[in-house]
Amino acid sequence: MSRPIAIVTGASSGIGAVYADRLAARGYDLIMVARDLERLRNAANHLTGKYAVATTPLPLDLSTRGDLDLLLKRIREDRHVDLIVNSAGIGLNGGVLSSSEDALDRMVFLNVDVLHALTVAAAKSFSTRGSGAIINIASVVALMPERFNGSYAAGKAFVLSLTQALDIELRPKGVRIQAVLPGFTRTEIFERAGVDTAVIPAGMMMDAGHMVDAALAGFDAGEVVTIPSLGNEDLWRALDAARHELGPHLSLDRPAARYLSSVAH
Repeated sequence: MSRPIAIVTGASSGIGAVYADRLAARGYDLIMVARDLERLRNAANHLTGKYAVATTPLPLDLSTRGDLDLLLKRIREDRHVDLIVNSAGIGLNGGVLSSSEDALDRMVFLNVDVLHALTVAAAKSFSTRGSGAIINIASVVALMPERFNGSYAAGKAFVLSLTQALDIELRPKGVRIQAVLPGFTRTEIFERAGVDTAVIPAGMMMDAGHMVDAALAGFDAGEVVTIPSLGNEDLWRALDAARHELGPHLSLDRPAARYLSSVAH
């Protein structure tokens, strides 16, 4: 019998490369997606030699529509694909006002539009078969947008909301979905964005290997949302419970009493 296949985007470095390693160790064959063919091929050959799994380096620039369409076609047609890790993404150094509109557009397209397209394609394909899993790399900035580039934080909030919403649809069909919310993680994303990591306290920066191992432990435990550095899970449960408690108050047929005087005038 053939082994299940995992697609990992951003697989040549950082979080994506660690996911590729850990999934190969779990017995997955891999389709590894990134832009740099030489680096991708070296990483694929290393994992094949280390774990005796099949690795397919797929050099694609997902920020271009043609390359994205090629990967979407693979997800829709290859019935051996059982897992996708949406790890590809970019960040910017500085706030929205200090960033060019072109840079913001590129970031939002890759972090939001591309992830959305891949997630939806996988969700539809997996649900018809009644199995499969999707892992979306979000960020803790989804929970504290005031402290980071607003477009980046909003994109990660989109990933979190999409994952939570799709879980309701996918769970009855036997498909898993997880959002991983890392904090600062030691990867090349900072160098590419021009961020000096020396200004980040060492106690806030997690090794990518530790982050992915924790995320996979959360996946194994059945978590829909995993925050690798969060020791007290009751904090997340309280936040989530408060969100649900708001539900009955969010859509009513009349304004709240505290606004009535303004409405009357």
